[in-house]
Amino acid sequence: MTEAAILELAEVTAGYGAITVLDSLSLRLGRSEVLAILGANGSGKSTVLKTAIGLTRMMAGRLSFAGQDVARLPAHRRAAMGIGYVPQDRNVFADLTVIDNLKMGGFLRPAAFADEVGSVFALFPRLGERRRERAGNLSGGERRMLAIGLTLLLAPKLLLLDEPSSDLAPAMVDQVFGAIREIHRTLGIPILLVEQNVDKALGLADRVCVLVRGREALDAPAGAIDPARLHALFLEGSVRTS
Repeated sequence: MTEAAILELAEVTAGYGAITVLDSLSLRLGRSEVLAILGANGSGKSTVLKTAIGLTRMMAGRLSFAGQDVARLPAHRRAAMGIGYVPQDRNVFADLTVIDNLKMGGFLRPAAFADEVGSVFALFPRLGERRRERAGNLSGGERRMLAIGLTLLLAPKLLLLDEPSSDLAPAMVDQVFGAIREIHRTLGIPILLVEQNVDKALGLADRVCVLVRGREALDAPAGAIDPARLHALFLEGSVRTS
């Protein structure tokens, strides 16, 4: 029996202004899955996440979250419903301290804040050590941890992660991916992950979707991916057509 979907895109065409990026794309994420979206630069990976949260213009297709049509809802309504989005950049309040950033995530549920911020510090001990530090003074990896922690305090039903390993040192990449794995294992939150680090993505994901110029070129279990086929699709996606 097929698992119920937490997120489903059906024949979605979307982009920015008059520019089309996603071209009749269909994908579904089960309620217990981690799905990694891979592809060459410019293939539309991040646009999938922005479309899911409501930051792009949908031109056609259907988009549902937890069984509800959300295609016409603004981003803040989708976030309130439980879609947690961690963008690659500009994902924390640089002038606020770590603890004040986390309070921004927990402001809708103040009674639960003390317990849940403790869980964030258990997941990311470095944030606990630097709780009084301005977020703008953190390293790139620490800011990525803080952005994930802030989003967790919103009690998401779905986590959208855009390039969590981007610009991080290898040791920090290991820490961040270890935390993502723990989030999924202990909280059971389904995750839609966009990532350029193919090895890390394959090690974390249950399933992989490969995009080529805004279209699905491959959808398969992560453990069944043929490296040669994946390499060929990346090459195909990197070729520009006039």
